[in-house]
Amino acid sequence: MRAAVITKPGGPEVFEIQEIDDPKCGNEDVLVQVKASALNRADTLQRKGRYPSPVGIRSDVPGLEMSGIVLDVGSLVQGFNPGDRVFGLLGGGGYAEKVVTNQHMIAHIPGNLNFEEAASIPEVFITAFDAIVNQCQLEMGESVLIHAVGSGVGTAAVQIAKSLGVRTFGTSGSDEKLSYAKDLGLDVPINYHKDDFSEVISKDTNDQGVDVVLDVIGAPYWYKNIQSLSSQGRLVLVGTMGGSTLEIDFGQLMQKRLKIFGTVLRARSMPEKMALNQQFIKNLLPLISSGKIRPIVDKIFPLEKVSDAHIYMESNKNFGKIVLSIS
Repeated sequence: MRAAVITKPGGPEVFEIQEIDDPKCGNEDVLVQVKASALNRADTLQRKGRYPSPVGIRSDVPGLEMSGIVLDVGSLVQGFNPGDRVFGLLGGGGYAEKVVTNQHMIAHIPGNLNFEEAASIPEVFITAFDAIVNQCQLEMGESVLIHAVGSGVGTAAVQIAKSLGVRTFGTSGSDEKLSYAKDLGLDVPINYHKDDFSEVISKDTNDQGVDVVLDVIGAPYWYKNIQSLSSQGRLVLVGTMGGSTLEIDFGQLMQKRLKIFGTVLRARSMPEKMALNQQFIKNLLPLISSGKIRPIVDKIFPLEKVSDAHIYMESNKNFGKIVLSIS
């Protein structure tokens, strides 16, 4: 089968389309013909040699999510049959024509979605839900600040938050992205090139702050995030695009009785990922099927243009997800 292979750590140019062995299907596994996969920031780190694959997953073929058609199922698989349209999380390997995954890591694609839309969903919607609902216990009537609101996680988080009845603040360096985010339910758009987000939040909330901050930036935003949180507020980090180290003054954390969480999906055990997928099926899939929340696909590249797709991701021009069309 064809796959986009990382030939050595480096820039987008290190990808080559190569023929590799087909994966083997175990008793509880499903073999899928991949129709589409989607890019994630973790893929760029893996390409640079800075994001190790889980044990048993080859490190030279990225791809943390996919959509496709079931080709074969293991003897213990229930609920999936050859020909079914499915999508789901992967430990890696999504940039290939075929993947094998456990039956509990996938779901049937709703009839209102095509393969490209379906492939753009699992990683960001599960990440966002886990961060703001599981970790931070965000509830109706509260408020949340979502950084990089035009990113895949950001566009998912703002829709999930609005479905919960939460007031949403969001940052971006682009007025165009903020306008798109308002169409998804963003209440207070903040262009960080023009305004200090902590000052906007202080003014809007009468110095009370927001209940939850969802951050993908890290160190550069730390102190303003802490300043923006309410008493007993919660900060969850799902990325550190701006840096991961700094000197911390614990004073405000203690005075405000804040809670700080850090989370990534890839480090989770297989049982944890399976549980998250089942939670996704229960809580989010009905909203997606009904159109109340929706995947946001910015641009689609063929597998042969995977290097161009990575260049585009690293330009930060996308609103929502970048997708690879595989077969």
